[in-house]
Amino acid sequence: MSLVARGVGWIGVYLAVAVAPLVFAVIGGGPPGRGFLTGFSVALGFVGLSMMGMQFALVARFQAAAAPFGEDALVMFHRQVSYVALAFILAHPILLQLAGVDIIGLLNLAQAPWRARFAVTSTVLLLVLIATSLWRRRFRLRYEVWQILHGVLAVAVVALALAHVLLVGYYVDNPWKKWLWGVMTVGLISLLLWVRVIKPWMRIRRSWEVVRVTPEVGDAHTVTLKPVGHSGFRFQPGQFGWLMVDRSPFAVTAHPFSFSSSAERTDAVDMTIKSLGDFTATVGALSPGTRAYLDGPHGVFTPDRNEGPGFVLIAGGVGMTPMVSILRTMADRGDRRPFTLFYASRSQDDATFADELEALRQRLDVRVVYVLEHPPAGWEGESGYLDEAVLTRNLPSRFEYMQYFICGPGPMVTAVDDALAAVGVPAEKVHTERFDFV
Repeated sequence: MSLVARGVGWIGVYLAVAVAPLVFAVIGGGPPGRGFLTGFSVALGFVGLSMMGMQFALVARFQAAAAPFGEDALVMFHRQVSYVALAFILAHPILLQLAGVDIIGLLNLAQAPWRARFAVTSTVLLLVLIATSLWRRRFRLRYEVWQILHGVLAVAVVALALAHVLLVGYYVDNPWKKWLWGVMTVGLISLLLWVRVIKPWMRIRRSWEVVRVTPEVGDAHTVTLKPVGHSGFRFQPGQFGWLMVDRSPFAVTAHPFSFSSSAERTDAVDMTIKSLGDFTATVGALSPGTRAYLDGPHGVFTPDRNEGPGFVLIAGGVGMTPMVSILRTMADRGDRRPFTLFYASRSQDDATFADELEALRQRLDVRVVYVLEHPPAGWEGESGYLDEAVLTRNLPSRFEYMQYFICGPGPMVTAVDDALAAVGVPAEKVHTERFDFV
């Protein structure tokens, strides 16, 4: 089955699960004496709750489900659809109030029935969950703290909402409707067990260890990891893994990093990590022999899945990591297709892998275009920002037939994506990786 067909199939599954509670609730009707507005509010509440439950599946790192889209796209969808689910959930009590139900009176939790207490608490926690994700840095939440908080809040939101539905009793008042909610609840619990218990348990026997930590230009370090007691895994150039270092495989916090080594290498893998705060600032202090766990490989950001007559790689800052993996792999394979690499960096001193790029020119048909935000005196290359003008001056001939890979800070990726569209690059040939998982 093609990736397109699989993608359509997964979209169908998502839509079916999202609307299934609504269909089951409507069949057979609800209690008598309820008008359209009340029924419509219940419908929106059901769909919103179902969508919140599906949020767990979107970020569960199921490779079969992520393959047609890429985890980057799934996380973006996860983020955007959370706003839709929030709108549906908030519309539920607002419409009930308009229909004549005294929702405002139920906000007095001291006197409200438990079904209302569960509903209000679930909604407030949902607002907290979204606010802490949107403004994590403003609240000065470390990534590790946010990840734990996000998971706990998400489980609490869905659990309390399910309790509200069961206590209300309307629309789930016969065996087959209760069976539906039972199946969905079991599915959610099974998903949590898979992510937090079964997969970590499977990783216990597939640990890795740090072999060495190599300082790199641009305040970065390359961590070399080798498998312990197993053969490791093969990855495709441009893919990434979730890394846990010196902690239990059951730990909640893991960090996504691209592989920087050649995919043809089988004895170990490299991850090049730039110091950006939190965990990344401690990488340089890791000692050889430190135990680690890798969940991977993940991602569809790879030429191996997007063949073309040539490739244009566009990297900003630490976004160079998957690009060097691609170039190293193609050099080891003896691939002679043309590559054009745009490398946007603050300065020459921040350009990680610059020395190796010079060496790779001897093994590959690759042209490197540096774009320095703060160029040194006498610099004759491109400077400023990587924009449409820079691309127009440096794109290869027959550029519309090439495959494009963009990785870097979110605003840069968006700007370059728009610039490529403006110069006539077909959208289906442009592949992006943002690593914006918060």
